[in-house]
Amino acid sequence: MDHHRRRSRRRSAVRAVALSLLPTALVGAVSGAFAPPAFSVSPDVVISEVYGGGGNSGAPYRNDYIELYNRGPSAVSLSGWSTQYASASGTTYAVTALTGTMQPGARYLVQLGSGGSLGAVLPAPDATGSTNMSATSGKAALVTSTTALTCGGNCDTAPGVKDFLGYGSANDYETSPAPTLSNTTSATRTNPATDTDSNANDFAKVAPTPQNSQGGGGGDCSGYTTRIRDIQGSAHISPRNGQSVSGVRGVVTAVKSNGFWFQDPCPDSDVASSEGLFVFTSSAPSAGVGQEVSVGGSVTEFRSGGASTTNLTTTEITSPSVSVLGTKPVPAAGVIGTGGRVPPGTVIDNDAAGSVETSGTFDATTDGIDFYESLEGMRVQLNNPVAVDAGNSFNEIPVLADDGANAAVRTARGGILLRQTDANPERVHLDDAALAGSVPTGVNVGDHFSGPAVGVLDYSFGNFKLLLTGAINRVNSGLVPEAVGGPGAGQISVATFNVENLDPSDPQTKFDGLAEQVVTNLSAPGILAVEEIQDNDGATNSSAVAADQTWNRLISAISAAGGPTYTYRQINPVDDQDGGEPGGNIRVGFLFRADIGLTFASGTPGGSTTAVSVSDSGNPADRVNLSYNPGRIDPANSAFNSSRKPLVGKFYFNSKPIFVIANHWNSKGGDDPLFGRYQPLTLSSEAQRNQQATVVRSFVESVLAVDAQARVVVAGDLNDFPYSPPVQTLVGAGLTDLPVTLPEAERYTYVYEGNAQVLDHILLSSSLAGASHSYDIAHVNAEFAAQQSDHDPQVARITLP
Repeated sequence: MDHHRRRSRRRSAVRAVALSLLPTALVGAVSGAFAPPAFSVSPDVVISEVYGGGGNSGAPYRNDYIELYNRGPSAVSLSGWSTQYASASGTTYAVTALTGTMQPGARYLVQLGSGGSLGAVLPAPDATGSTNMSATSGKAALVTSTTALTCGGNCDTAPGVKDFLGYGSANDYETSPAPTLSNTTSATRTNPATDTDSNANDFAKVAPTPQNSQGGGGGDCSGYTTRIRDIQGSAHISPRNGQSVSGVRGVVTAVKSNGFWFQDPCPDSDVASSEGLFVFTSSAPSAGVGQEVSVGGSVTEFRSGGASTTNLTTTEITSPSVSVLGTKPVPAAGVIGTGGRVPPGTVIDNDAAGSVETSGTFDATTDGIDFYESLEGMRVQLNNPVAVDAGNSFNEIPVLADDGANAAVRTARGGILLRQTDANPERVHLDDAALAGSVPTGVNVGDHFSGPAVGVLDYSFGNFKLLLTGAINRVNSGLVPEAVGGPGAGQISVATFNVENLDPSDPQTKFDGLAEQVVTNLSAPGILAVEEIQDNDGATNSSAVAADQTWNRLISAISAAGGPTYTYRQINPVDDQDGGEPGGNIRVGFLFRADIGLTFASGTPGGSTTAVSVSDSGNPADRVNLSYNPGRIDPANSAFNSSRKPLVGKFYFNSKPIFVIANHWNSKGGDDPLFGRYQPLTLSSEAQRNQQATVVRSFVESVLAVDAQARVVVAGDLNDFPYSPPVQTLVGAGLTDLPVTLPEAERYTYVYEGNAQVLDHILLSSSLAGASHSYDIAHVNAEFAAQQSDHDPQVARITLP
């Protein structure tokens, strides 16, 4: 579309290929061939690892341990819970009491007994017991009480058992036992976010990797010399960019047809440097998820869209050599939000001057652009995500973690507001480029999802995106379109509505949908300033400029929907001179009702290139004359090159004159993206809107110079915010911008990349603003997957003094 930047874009076709699913052996999907009955899956806390060889010969750790993981979206209190252990065939369970609370995505380490003095000390435990577990076979249970189990050989389904693991020759287990272990191996849940209630399917026999609630790990990373974090560095450009590297080790976390992501299983404490990295193999890689690999190659920075764009780069290893060393558990997804790393709340960048890639500043704790850069390529998780925009044509959905608990200001209907000092760096875009079908369709603002969003953090085309590696489903919040009331006695209602490139080739359903919104949701306003009416053959690039078929078809649809029979006024543009979709010749115009005491003042309609002017009639009750009615405002001014020309119309309501100016200013196309490499942003499109605002302001002032009490309404899609210089220039004519009179949580007419914002305005001259009036925005389109337009209409109900 013309009037706004594209809502999002993919990587180029060379790079936009889908991630493969996690292998079945790692994901652990329950097979229909299993004969035993299904058990109740724990929705939150599960056993993630069990190790019983602590302190024995060859043991990597001195103590046995049980590790837990919270796979749910909410914090869970462990007070009054316990872990319990019994031998492979035993019926007596030893109890270790638990305390504290587990945040979503967090681990919890229970240190148990020791068989000797060999091995390293465990990370600081969250709970401690003295139970000695078998290194090879046994049974471990997570129980929601501290009473020892007395269920014999059938404890996996006993009341109070939250999760259960039987390994080796254990006589009790979920579906099938996990493998027999040793002094050097543990039973580790291959995907901690998944529980299928099959121990054999969910757990693998691997080297122990204990982690506590603070993220402290004890995995064996001997032989790790050049680390992924050394390549990523604490900056937007790798300190190794252009260099050759070798022996870079990590565990493969996701695979696609021309490369894979891998991650260091032993992170350090520096949050500024990412532990994940993409390896570009150019063809299907041989490595698979869960394999430990050693990689060599050239460090390269890839910029989506090409070198000339304002997009950030992502760091890669190209022309790689890859050696598979074995298998290791996939690193747990780091939580973005409560219980993990909480993103900055207002600032995208506040310390760069120019390109963030060369500025020399990097602050991953206060700057959103640096925060996400520090997680580039890593497995991350958003708990309880809530949608703050409808899904776009690329199946991308901006969301907030934790149901928006750490974000402000939320709209009254579940979105988040763009403000002058807050671009909402909390937003993350869910993307199905990683796994086709993983992002649900039909999502509206305020909708939730069936579980946490887990995937690999990537960047492309101006936004950081979570490429999902597991599908989630939509949970409908029940959002419905708003309807606003009609005018009071003696009032006239004036509305504005961008109908998004309407032309006769559009399906009848679009005309009917727009008509229903005019009649039902706007209560059939007296005057409607309409933007983006196209000519009779739409986007066909012919010489046609007339739009009578478009107008008449819309008028007929409104009448068929039970509304009044409107009349229209407009002026055809010069072919291909007003911007918009090529060939479409979009323009502004008026619909008005003649059944409510409203008339369009007599006069000669202006032409495409003739400028309207004002004069003093000398009549105290009706002093302002227009040279043309309707008339275009300064159409030859360069301010309106390749842009819509404002249109003024003079009406009479109950014999009182009122002037309405319809606008559709130039688009924001060409502005820097919020998460682009240049900070602060360059808003290149704003200069033309400043010029357009100056022209319209001058015309309003010419009307008010003749009659200071003239009734003037300026309405339309100004493509800018209430606090922007163009809109403030217009306000400087003595106008009141009605959107800012609403409560903050209701101030939006459009949603772009998850930011709810005001682009459409109605402004009143002082005589109208000082009289009784009311104002509403009808939220019927911008928040919904099913839209008649991408804009919400608005209406002012005005008493003419």
